[in-house]
Parts: sequence; C-alpha cells; structure tokens
Amino acid sequence: MYIGVDCGTQSTKVVVVDVERGVILGEASRPHRLDEGENGRREQAPSEWLAALKGAFFSALERAGVNASQIRGIGVSGQQHGMVALDADGVPVYPAKLWCDTETSAQNSDLVARLGGEAGCLEKLGLVLQTGYTASKIAWLREHQPDAYRRIDNLLLPHDYLNFWLTGERVTEAGDASGTGYFDTRTRRWQLEVFAEIAPELDPQRVLPHLLEAHEPAGIVRPLIARELGLGDNVVVSSGGGDNMLGAIGTGNITPGLITLSLGTSGTVCAYSPEPILCDNAMVANFCSSTGGWLPLICTMNVTSATTRIRELFGLDLTTFSDLVASAPVGAEGVTVLPFFNGERVPMLPDASADFLGLNSINTHQANLCRAVVEGATLGLRYGLELLGDLTAGASQIRLIGGGANSPVWRQMVADITGTEVICPEITDAAALGAAIQAAWCDQRAQGVTLEALCNRLVHLDAQSLAEPNLARVEAYQEVYARYTQALKQRHQNV
Repeated sequence: MYIGVDCGTQSTKVVVVDVERGVILGEASRPHRLDEGENGRREQAPSEWLAALKGAFFSALERAGVNASQIRGIGVSGQQHGMVALDADGVPVYPAKLWCDTETSAQNSDLVARLGGEAGCLEKLGLVLQTGYTASKIAWLREHQPDAYRRIDNLLLPHDYLNFWLTGERVTEAGDASGTGYFDTRTRRWQLEVFAEIAPELDPQRVLPHLLEAHEPAGIVRPLIARELGLGDNVVVSSGGGDNMLGAIGTGNITPGLITLSLGTSGTVCAYSPEPILCDNAMVANFCSSTGGWLPLICTMNVTSATTRIRELFGLDLTTFSDLVASAPVGAEGVTVLPFFNGERVPMLPDASADFLGLNSINTHQANLCRAVVEGATLGLRYGLELLGDLTAGASQIRLIGGGANSPVWRQMVADITGTEVICPEITDAAALGAAIQAAWCDQRAQGVTLEALCNRLVHLDAQSLAEPNLARVEAYQEVYARYTQALKQRHQNV
C-alpha cells in the first residue's frame, strides 16, 4: 500500500493505493483556511497543512479498510511556489505566501529588471520570473519583514515542508524547484547568481534544500511521526513534487503526445517533453517534470476560484449553477468575462481585476453571467494552450483534472473551445494519485519496476467522462474566442 498526499490551496487530499491490484482503496480531504488581504495578499499557516494531512490520512485509511502498518511509502504533492521560510528550529518565521499572492508584483518587476529583463531571465533561468514565483516573495519579506527575514535558516516549498515534517530532511526536486525563480530549469541546478540578487545576506549552501533526482527518496518517516500516524518502521517518503508535476504523473502524461489540463483553483496546461524547450515567450514556463524530464506549462490564476465567486454571489449550489450554465447559449448572448479576480499570470496582468463586458438590458441575467465566467476561464486556458505551440499542436487528447473536471457541462465546453477530445482519469484529483505512483516507483525501482508500468496499472480513464467536440459549437466558439482576445488586447492597451 502507498499513500499519496496533495496539499492544495483549498484542502489536503490523501489517497490509499494498492499497487499490486491497481486500485485506489480510499480517499479523503480536509480543508484549509486562506488568509486574504489588501494588495493581493494571500497566505496560509503551514500548521493548517499538517492538521489537514493528519485528518485526511486517518479518514482515508478508515475508508480503505487498511491498517497504517501496511503502508510502504508516501509521496507528497504540493501547491507550487509557496514560500515556507523556517528558523533554526524548523518553525515558520512568517505565514506561507502562496502562488496566488500578488502583493509582491513590485518586487518581481524589480528583479526582472535587475536580471536583464525577459531576455536576461531566459538566459539565466530558462524562464521569465513571474509574480507568483517564490523569488519575489523572499524579496518582499526582506523589504517588509526584516526581522523575520533575518531569522531565515531554510527556504522550502509547501511539499518540501511536508517532507521535512515527515522525515526531518530539507530536500527538494527539480520539478517543484523550477517554480522558485532561482533555479536553472535547463541544467537542473540552483542559480546562485540569481539567488544573490534576491537575498544577498542569505547563504544558499545553508538555506536552500538539497536537490534530489525524481526517483530518489526524501528520506524515511521519523519514528515520532511514524508512531503518531501508526506507521511501521522504514516507510519511505519519495521526492514528491509540485501539484502540476504530480498531476501529470496521475494522468499518465509522462511521454510526449498528451495534454493535461487542470480546472482547479487555478488552471494549468502542460505537456511532457524529453528535453528543455527554448521559448522566447515569457508566459510559457519551462519547468522540469518530477519524472526526470521536462513539463513546459502555462498557468492561469482564475478558474474555479472565479466560478465559485459568481456562484456564491448568486447563492447557488453546484447543481443549479451547472444547470444555468447549460441553459445559456454559446457566447452567453454577447457577455464576455475576463475573470481576473486574483490578477492574472497568462496573460501577464498581475494587478488586473475582473471585467464583465457587453452587458445590456436583455442579456444581463444569471444564466448568461454564470456561463460567461466559465467560458472566460476556459478561453483563457485555450489562450495558454496556443502559447505552447508545436508541443501541443498534434495532441489527440486532453486529460482533464481538477474540481471543474467533475462537471459534464464544463468538460464539453473544454472540448468545444479547444476542438479536442476530452477525457478524465477516474481520479480527477490526479496529483494525490501521482504522488502515490511516484512513491511506489521510488520504493520499487531497484526491483526493475518502471514509472510507465505503474502508470499503465494505476491510471484508469473514465469512459463515461469522454467529451467529443461538437463541430457546430467548435465553429461558434471561434467568434467567441476572437471577442475574448480582442477584449484582452484592449485590456493590455489600457494597462
């Protein structure tokens, strides 16, 4: 048995996997509290992650009907980019600033300029710094919380922190490290020159975690934690990774030719590459995978976070919201939504707010507004998909994950807007499954077990979720997409 953990923005999920039988025996989740404030501040207390992990762990085991002593390995997926700065005792010096925190946009712009603009970033890092990355969070802490900054002894990411709690080891791997902004994604090494620009007082040899290969273990669960969780001795913890990287594993996206698209709090589109891509577009992130390859991706910041705001504004449950979306026509009778409630990364508008365009006395009603916000989030993902160019142009299938993937209406919309077949894995919270698969790979690799064989055994597609593009709607969405991109163009001109 193997445990997969996914520490996301809204909750921590845990799955229990029987690798030999190729089945998921049980799963559970526990929520987190998100602290939001002015200027785009979005933070969480890492202690919330630990409480959620433990609660979900015991619940998942109970539902699986297995004893914790049967667990052989644990893999951890975490929301990317979050800054977890620890003191010498391993205690956070400040709450974790999250991927969706845009309070640090000024520090990011300053860092990009000091590194030589987009061209300098690409030369040094293989990608361009974004506000969501860890780098500007450290620079912000240095400027605004100098006392906390001076106490930094280690800088970890959310998944690194959970691995640290489990094992006592301060380690990371290339996939999640790719999103820090001080890691060279081509050579898979820390970029010490860039780190010195961000935090000149900090010694990288001391504060940065040791880099592991994807197949290497982070360590063994500490005896104290093993007793607390009821685990046996020598339970291995795999290297883990960012949620996008582990989500790719959980959809079987470990070889070229597939697209993984996530309809989560944020949205991501990614495709596997056996080698780093050379891209001159600042919005494409040349991230490493958590399998030893690369996982170029784009990330939009407003997907279910945006649709949930509109749903809750109208006081609708999910079923009623979906019914209203389905009842409105393609294009929502001319209503266009740029759903940038959290600012936006793709397109690069970190200080943006949401726009509702084209409203008039006839089309302003709940159904159109509900459909338009779902369309806006999905059109943004098509915009990102096109940025990946040849890497995704020939793909025959999109594997859809995240909470939004549970909606048949949304699945069909993705198929129609992209003109591509869409299907979901049976486990749409694929990052937790991917973490369990990686744990099994780490544990069994010495016996010749391959990652591909594990994915073939454990990644099952849900035939009932298949959505084929409807040619008439595909054609209709060409005009809607043109309207969306024109609205983006005007928004850029007004910035």
